[in-house]
Amino acid sequence: MPLNIDSPLARRVAALAFLIFIFGLTFWVLSPFFASLAWAGILAYVTWPLHQRLLRRLPERHNLTALLMTLGVAATLLLPLVWVMFTVALDVAAATATFKQISTYGLPPLPPGVSAWPGGAWIVEQYQRVQADPVWLRMQIEALGLTDVASLKVLAGNVGRIAAKFGLAVFALFFLYRHGDSVLSQFRGVATRWLGDAARGYIQAVGVTVRAVVFGIVLTALAQGVLAGLGYWVAGIGAPALWGAITALISLIPFVGPVVWIGLSLSLLAHGETQAALGLFLWGALVVSWVDNLIRPLVISGPTRIPFLLVFLGVLGGINAFGLIGLFLGPVLLAVSVAIWREWLEHKQSA
Repeated sequence: MPLNIDSPLARRVAALAFLIFIFGLTFWVLSPFFASLAWAGILAYVTWPLHQRLLRRLPERHNLTALLMTLGVAATLLLPLVWVMFTVALDVAAATATFKQISTYGLPPLPPGVSAWPGGAWIVEQYQRVQADPVWLRMQIEALGLTDVASLKVLAGNVGRIAAKFGLAVFALFFLYRHGDSVLSQFRGVATRWLGDAARGYIQAVGVTVRAVVFGIVLTALAQGVLAGLGYWVAGIGAPALWGAITALISLIPFVGPVVWIGLSLSLLAHGETQAALGLFLWGALVVSWVDNLIRPLVISGPTRIPFLLVFLGVLGGINAFGLIGLFLGPVLLAVSVAIWREWLEHKQSA
C-alpha cells in the first residue's frame, strides 16, 4: 500500500528528515570551530561572576562590559602565554644544541659517585650499554624531532594554528558575554522541552563539573608548574621554564607530575650535587605534590559528588578521545552519566 504524502505520518517523516538534513549540515559547517567555541564557553562560564559584578558597576552598558571582560581575559591568558612561549623557545634552542652535541659525540660519562648508589652498578651497566650504541642513541634523539628542521617547522605551524583557534575563541567570547543570558535561557528551554525537568539537574551537573575541573585540574597543574619551575631555578637546573612548562602539562594527568622533578633530582644526584638534589626532592614532595595530592581531589570530588577515580578516568579518556578539550568533555560526560544514574536510582526507590 503506497504511503499517502498528505497523511500525518508522511508529514512527520518528511519533517524529521528535513531536520536531520539541516542540523547535519549545520554540524558539518561548524565542526572546524567546535574546539574554539567550547573554549569560549568554558572561559565565559568560569568568569561569568566577574562579568555580572562588572555589569552591576556599569548598568545598561552591555557592549562595554563584554568588551572589557574579553580584553581582560585575553590579556590574562595571552601575556603569560607569550612570556612562557618565548622562554620555552629559548630553552628548546638550548636543548636542541645539547641533543645535537650528544648525537655527534655520544653521551658523556657518568659521575663516579653513581656506582656507590644502591643498584648503582646496574645503572652504570645500562648507561654504558646505551653509550656503546651511538646509532641507536642517534635514532632516539632524531625521534624527538628537536634536531630536525622540518619537525621544528611543523611545530611552528601547530603553534600558529593554536594561536588562530585562540583568536577565534576570544572573538566568540565577546558575544557570549553580550548574549550569554539569552543563549543559556534558550538552551535550558530546549533541553527542558526534550528531557523534561531532569534537564535542570543535567545542566547543573555540567556547570559544577566544568568549574571543578578548571579549578581542580587546570589551575592546580599551572600552580604545580610554577612552583616546580621555581624549584628547578633555585636548584640550578638548565632551562627551568621549559621543565616547569613540561611539569604543568604532565600534571594535567593526576599524580603523574612527580615523574619530572624526581627524574631531575636523580640527575642532580648523578652529577654529585647532593644538596641541590635533596632540596629539589623535598620541595617537590612537600610543596608541589601537596598541591596535587590534597587540593585537587578535594576541589573536584567535593562539589561534583563524583568519585575522584571517575574524574581521573574522565580526564584520561577525554584527552584520548577529543584532544585537549577532552580535559573538560570527559569529566562532563561522566558527570551527566552519574546524574542520570542517580536519577534512575531515586526514581526506582520512589516507585
